[in-house]
Amino acid sequence: MTQETKVQATFPSIEWFNALRDIVNSDDAYKRIGTCDAAVGIKVPESQKHFLLTFEAFEVLAVKEVSETEAEDSDFWLEMPYERWREMIQNIKDNGKADLHHTLNTIDLEDPEGFARSHDGYKRDAFYRFNQTFQHFFDSSARIDTKFA
Repeated sequence: MTQETKVQATFPSIEWFNALRDIVNSDDAYKRIGTCDAAVGIKVPESQKHFLLTFEAFEVLAVKEVSETEAEDSDFWLEMPYERWREMIQNIKDNGKADLHHTLNTIDLEDPEGFARSHDGYKRDAFYRFNQTFQHFFDSSARIDTKFA
């Protein structure tokens, strides 16, 4: 169940995350989930790529490429090996959304270190509190013709 793609972008890149931001910011279904206020770091260790996503109210306010320290200085960061990121994104593309083995919650539960990590347990709670928002965000990547670096 693939959806119409509107843009091509390579993961991981600022262009890919900005394309995803543009998609969700114009998505009424995303806005109906409710408000979300969180600073989310993204880490892809092998590529040494780090991003910071700022979710505010009903939109993704900003996407920045940042240092590893800045990604970790967020409410929480999502970290897993490049191949696992690729598998998740490809699964979303193939199915139109993550199947039960590729949801953010499942990935977090299966990783002994956790997929969502933080230096502050209270801030890490935002991953669980706003999980539906983050899942919808990544599921929207089905609409990107993703190339992999």
